[in-house]
Amino acid sequence: MQFSADQDFAKQLDLEDPLRRFRDEFYLPAGKDGKPLIYFAGNSLGLMPKSAREVVDEELDDWAKLGVDAHLDAKTPWYTYQEPLREPTARIVGAKPAEVICMNSLTVNLHLMMATFYRPTTSRFKILMEDPAFPSDTYAIKTQIRHHKLDPKDALVLASPRNGEFTVRTDDIVDLIEKNRDTLAIVWIAGVNFFTGQLFDMPRITKAAQKHGIIVGFDLAHAAGNVPLSMHDWNVDFAVWCTYKYLNAGPGAVAGAYLHDRHATNTKLPRLAGWFGNDPNTRFKLHLEPEFVPVASADAWQVSNPPIFSMAPLRASLAIFDAAGGMKTTRDKSLKLTGYLEFLLSQLGSKRFTVITPDEPSARGCQLSILAQENPKELFKELLAAGVKCDFREPNVIRVAPTPLYNTFEDVWRFAQILNQHP
Repeated sequence: MQFSADQDFAKQLDLEDPLRRFRDEFYLPAGKDGKPLIYFAGNSLGLMPKSAREVVDEELDDWAKLGVDAHLDAKTPWYTYQEPLREPTARIVGAKPAEVICMNSLTVNLHLMMATFYRPTTSRFKILMEDPAFPSDTYAIKTQIRHHKLDPKDALVLASPRNGEFTVRTDDIVDLIEKNRDTLAIVWIAGVNFFTGQLFDMPRITKAAQKHGIIVGFDLAHAAGNVPLSMHDWNVDFAVWCTYKYLNAGPGAVAGAYLHDRHATNTKLPRLAGWFGNDPNTRFKLHLEPEFVPVASADAWQVSNPPIFSMAPLRASLAIFDAAGGMKTTRDKSLKLTGYLEFLLSQLGSKRFTVITPDEPSARGCQLSILAQENPKELFKELLAAGVKCDFREPNVIRVAPTPLYNTFEDVWRFAQILNQHP
């Protein structure tokens, strides 16, 4: 669409926004002046849904009134607490309900998936990642390699940007897959890169790897709740994600995992087992049934009982996504919102910064990463002082993420004015 740098244009877009009512569903942090901050940090921690308090209070009340009996007698029984999350979670990542499970944290889930899928042999032992990858992924993958008595220098293949570029070309990823097709065991890449905001071509990467028998997994931390996903239809082998960013489930909230049903239903796959992955028909036989009998679904990768207080807020957030019309509706607004931000930044014509996120809308989510040419930390501090909540990544990148459920076009307009006021 044709954008305008006029404030009235931003206000008109907000009036026409079909999602505008959902801003009131969230608590908006206020600055020192008592006015709501321009909160562009949903890529680090999403805002709190107002309904989350009620859901958490319900669990606290059930604990107080029922004690251990709340496992079966609570309004939402704790024993099967993952069940109400299953279908809305599957809609978020584009999966069948039996292919997803909410459990643990992202990195723990990555280790669990690697225990199943990373089975290096003399010929196939390498793992392909993007560079830079999120540090926790790098730490986890390197320790997995070392766990198998291999050296990351030999086993880790990195897909890096070309000289003078900031994002990784899909062609280069495919070329690396082809070059290492006989030695790669796993391709492990983010759906959306944390640093640049690049949305990777997951279907193409998956096809390129799987035609050579290579397992494909994705870190969806910055993709789930940000961009539409079709894990099952893309034939992705596995994925993990957190829920505290775009899914607004709160700090340390429960994470998620996906396994394609060809894997999820395969009870012969190796795995690290725990009692909540065991067949519920024999789960409470405990010591009378010492052999692990996995459930024929993603549930088999659970190792512990549901963490109720880190799952409860996710119920509130997923209900908002469903009420808003799901990922297609939020993506429609996100494309306009981030497109408007890009337009306003281009209007500034400043040599003080460069947007390193791809300018093609289909190659990014809602985040734009702004590389500050001079005094980046000072610029970041000035933005904070002016009521903008965003984040800084070393050495010189400011990440801003206008989020469609609670950010407005006028937020974007105001941010551009603030950025323009600072030399």
